[in-house]
Amino acid sequence: MRESSNPVMRGVVRDNQTGYAGFGAGFAGAGQAAMMNQYGQPQVDPYTQAPPAARQLTIDDVVTKTAITLGVLTISAVATYALVSQNEGLAGVFSALGAIVGLVLVLVASFGRKQDNPAIVLAYALFEGMFVGSISYVFANWMVSGEVSAGALIGQAVLGTFGVFFGMLFVYKVGAVRVTPRFTRMLLAGLIGVMVLMLGNLVISLFTGEVGILRDGGPIAIIFSLVCIGLAAFSFLLDFDAADHLIRAGAPSRAAWGVALGLTVTLVWLYIEILRLLSYFNSD
Repeated sequence: MRESSNPVMRGVVRDNQTGYAGFGAGFAGAGQAAMMNQYGQPQVDPYTQAPPAARQLTIDDVVTKTAITLGVLTISAVATYALVSQNEGLAGVFSALGAIVGLVLVLVASFGRKQDNPAIVLAYALFEGMFVGSISYVFANWMVSGEVSAGALIGQAVLGTFGVFFGMLFVYKVGAVRVTPRFTRMLLAGLIGVMVLMLGNLVISLFTGEVGILRDGGPIAIIFSLVCIGLAAFSFLLDFDAADHLIRAGAPSRAAWGVALGLTVTLVWLYIEILRLLSYFNSD
């Protein structure tokens, strides 16, 4: 099974390759528990009978859990935006807190194999909503000219995000772009390159006090944002493919939380990059 470029999704798929968290491995001693009755037919010892199998993952599970996760994130983002609009000094606090805690929760879910833990997923949505709400206020009110409506700018970013999401879902369903091992390697290489550039730009900005050439709104910054948007869009293909393989492999229904977390991470990245790009075009 191919791995997703999304580290969260990659962990979910990896767990299912040999049985999702033990799923599909069978129960210990099942062969010994079987006995023969007086008619020569197998009979299972009632005291060692296996527990009922977990309900298998369906597309409805994925849609429902993703909708719940995005719902929590949206409520958190709207509430944070309202608080920041009343006290702009909270923007830095909420954005830093949301980004740091959200990152920690993703790392815990990814490396701790807890992608299917709803508490972690919903906690991530809550704190990431704080980050999204505060950073949206910054981009829509501080980074653009006064003639631009903040609501209109954010609305365009949201529409663009879901437009790309459903567009890539359509592309995946019709098979216009095939998810192959070569495609996966190329996308991973692109993501690693972008992350290295982001880290380098961050280090430079910390020492110089400037935002850096990748985020200053110039031609290079616009091109870089377009590249990030493209990579995020194509990452959806790998995430859809990973979710499809989980469903076909008969993963338990709780795996939907991991899929929801992975898709939400990509959606947030895509939204931020689209909003940033729009702020470039509408700046003074």
